[in-house]
Amino acid sequence: MVKLKKYNGVLKLFVIFLTLFFIISCSPKNYNLTKIEGKQLPITEKASETPEIEKFIAPYREHINKDLDSVLAYAPETLDKSTGKWQTTIGNLMADACIERGNLVFKAREKKSIDLCLLNHGGIRAILPKGNVTSRTAFEIMPFENSMVVMALKGDQILEIASYIIKTQKAQPLSGMTFTIGKDKVAKNILIQGKPLDLNKVYYVATNDYLANGGDNMSFFAKSVQKFDLNYKLRNVLIDYFKEVDTIPVPRDIRITEE
Repeated sequence: MVKLKKYNGVLKLFVIFLTLFFIISCSPKNYNLTKIEGKQLPITEKASETPEIEKFIAPYREHINKDLDSVLAYAPETLDKSTGKWQTTIGNLMADACIERGNLVFKAREKKSIDLCLLNHGGIRAILPKGNVTSRTAFEIMPFENSMVVMALKGDQILEIASYIIKTQKAQPLSGMTFTIGKDKVAKNILIQGKPLDLNKVYYVATNDYLANGGDNMSFFAKSVQKFDLNYKLRNVLIDYFKEVDTIPVPRDIRITEE
């Protein structure tokens, strides 16, 4: 409704502008415009609503709210991104979901499997609260229109991923990859799907389109040898995952350790 009010305000200003333009254009040649003054007209939520518009959009709002609030699954505990130095339950859950749901598309299209998933800590915008989980929950966690992509990276870029995580010192959502941070702040014992990192191998890394394009300074994605756009929004990944699992699992496995 706030958007509609802002729209009405902008429309009024536009009409005023056209009126002034018309007056100036039609004025005799001997009249010259010497000054235009304006003032800010704040538009607040207290502005009166238009009953006709409210009546028109009401059934659509009710239909959308019904869809958003339908229960998809149950969370046995609250998952958030603030409880963990190198990993969080909600971050691990999102990365796990991307591999599981992304593989359904990637395997069908490319006959290949996703090896690991890397997302960004800042992309998680809300907690996953204990209790009923709905589509609205997914919209709150992932309000952006980001889509999943799979980037083909060589082993050297996997090393860069580990270095990036250590450097940023944030719990970046990670799945399919584990490693140990040495006392020299260098990653060691890197495993991909439980197997030692092979520098000569090409790995398929799931992420979102924002990060794939260098967002959050993840420049290593620019070195990919191939890119696959799954046309699958991360928000929809979560919604489909919630529908599938019924009860949300809480990932507690340790993926990054320190010496």
